[in-house]
This record gives sequence, structure tokens and C-alpha cells, in this order.
Amino acid sequence: MSDNTPKKPAKKNPSPFGELMNSMNDFFQERPVKGILQSIDEFFQSPFPSGMGGFPVDLEENNSEHIVKVQLPGVKRDQINIDVFQQYVTISVKNTKLFTQENEDNKIIQRKQSMQRTTRTIPLPSLIDDQNASASYEDGLLVLKLPKIQGKKLNLE
Repeated sequence: MSDNTPKKPAKKNPSPFGELMNSMNDFFQERPVKGILQSIDEFFQSPFPSGMGGFPVDLEENNSEHIVKVQLPGVKRDQINIDVFQQYVTISVKNTKLFTQENEDNKIIQRKQSMQRTTRTIPLPSLIDDQNASASYEDGLLVLKLPKIQGKKLNLE
């Protein structure tokens, strides 16, 4: 019978440093350390669960207004909060989940609630007319139209 498992090559002169490195490699390959490291990697790949990651923002500008477009797939209108100020806009998305577990007699035996808020503040290069700002939300696309305040032009004498 032959053994198909790969064998480590024999070492000629094992050094204490080499032995230490092998021990460390073995340590990081074992469970639960490997599982902890994988969950840290997964966190940094997607720090916000359930697709709520820091949402992308596209900022456009023309002579009369700033147009902010935000992709929010799967988000309902009532989860979105928009605060408009003279030189920036803050968009918040609140996601609340309620989990209830009942027994056979329909009595609640466990209830959990979690809340997550993702916020993005967008600074604007010029002052805006916050009284005439408008927002629309359709098919996961939030569009803000933020009119600029037109200052008085001075002519040199």
C-alpha cells in the first residue's frame, strides 16, 4: 500500500529560528486560530453585514446645482434619512431586524433586535440652497438635487 500524503522534505541542519517559524506556521493553521483569522479577513472584505456596506456616492455638478446619486439596492424609503446643510449633505440608512422565537403554545421564548446605521457625509464645494433641495428614490437609486446659492458678482470700477 502506498501513502499519497505529501511528505515534508528532510531538513539538513534545523536551526532554532527555523523550528520556531515552523511552530508558528503550524499554530496559525490550526483551528480555532485559523477560524478567527478567516473571520477577521471576512470583516475587512465586507465590514457591513447584509450588503449594507459604505454605499457608493456619485457627485455631479453643473452651473446651477449639485446632483448626488446614491446606489441603495434593497433599501426601503422609510430606512433613509437625509439632512441637508449649506455646504454638506448627510445620508443615513437605518436597518433594524427583529427576531422572535416562539414555542408550541405560541409563547415567546426568545426575542432579539439588532439595529445598524450606515452614514455618509458628502462635503460640497459651494453653498447650497437647502430650502429648495429635492430628493427622489426609485429602484434603489437615490437622487438629490441641491441648487447652488448664486452670489452677487462684483464689477471692478
